[in-house]
Amino acid sequence: MNVETNSLYYLLKEVFLLLDDGDRRLFGAYELTQARFYALFHLGEQPGISSSRLSELMFCDKSNITRLIKGLESDGLVVRLPHETDGRSLRLYLTPEGENLGQKVLRAHHDYNAERLNCCLTFEDQNGLYEWLVTLRNGLEQQLYESEVLPVA
Repeated sequence: MNVETNSLYYLLKEVFLLLDDGDRRLFGAYELTQARFYALFHLGEQPGISSSRLSELMFCDKSNITRLIKGLESDGLVVRLPHETDGRSLRLYLTPEGENLGQKVLRAHHDYNAERLNCCLTFEDQNGLYEWLVTLRNGLEQQLYESEVLPVA
């Protein structure tokens, strides 16, 4: 079978949208948006990171992160503490409530991912797909940083 690149792209995009919609529904059951879940996830993985680093990890600008963190802070899930050596910067940490919620939703997300992928892919298929997707991701990342994509006039 010879697949056209646009057909492959649209299929990958459709798979992404299906996964994304499932995530949105799962996180909604915990009264979280996807952005809030991933903020809790990253803060759980890297306690004390800066809002700048969080914005890099989440592929969004610092003003969005500032709003997100303020909301999580007002809900008692995150605290901002002064950096121990640089008085101008703040570090972000989960509160015990934020840590508990983050771990609970992460476990549910892992279980849901296993359910979604095990229903239609064998262990061998998953390993092969993983290797292909890593190759694709690395190539796309390299291509993105080596070339500028300019709009067609």
